Amino acid sequence: MNADQHIKTISNWINNYARKSKCLTLVVGISGGIDSSVVSTLCAMTGLSTIVVSMPIKQRRDLHKLSLAHGQWLTERYDNVKHLTINLTPTFNKFAELFKDNENMLALANSRSRLRMTTLYQIAQSNNGLVVGTGNRVEDFGVGFFTKYGDGGVDISPIGDCSKTQVWAIGQRLELLKDIIDAVPTDGLWDDGRTDEQQLGMSYAELELAMQQDESNQRVVDAKPKQNLIKYREIRSRNLHKMQAIPVCTLKNDRPDL
Repeated sequence: MNADQHIKTISNWINNYARKSKCLTLVVGISGGIDSSVVSTLCAMTGLSTIVVSMPIKQRRDLHKLSLAHGQWLTERYDNVKHLTINLTPTFNKFAELFKDNENMLALANSRSRLRMTTLYQIAQSNNGLVVGTGNRVEDFGVGFFTKYGDGGVDISPIGDCSKTQVWAIGQRLELLKDIIDAVPTDGLWDDGRTDEQQLGMSYAELELAMQQDESNQRVVDAKPKQNLIKYREIRSRNLHKMQAIPVCTLKNDRPDL
């Protein structure tokens, strides 16, 4: 892959889309992970006003520290970047209190993501801006590893055609902070800090290989890759509803009762 060409292509695409949309600002939530760090940097490179937002919700200190460090890294290098930190923990706690008698941990984890989405759109609409997504091809369009109407609720998806491997390569070429490049991927939605691999049961290398095999209808005979392919298809199948348009009941075949 040519990381330099990808950087140029994606940053130009973001710039062109924003200008055609007559939007003056790019808004990105940053978590300290590789995806949001790459996207926010590509946004900054457009020269457009870019607002990056750290939104801790009962966040592990090490993860929040990476988010703050990346925000500082960006503002030191790009005059068009503004970094906001909005502590959403009190708001989330108030929300969670409403459901203490019917607590569902997965639902609450996804509610964290949706609260962040609402925050980003508040900022974007107040600044004639676009909410820029940070999902990559494997997570968002392979296995649907995102929150519906949470981190999946965005205006544009600049790295949606990039594999995780490509995102890491772009991050290295952009010379992002080494701690971010080396960090174990996590969605940051759980108090116990569980990683993406723990949640999915597969590494990103395994996911990428299974995705390639699935898309090419490749015949897989070795036990471990075959098992991974089956698991990939299972995860993708149950998350397809996130990646498809909202089902609509059409009336074109509707006829009065005879």
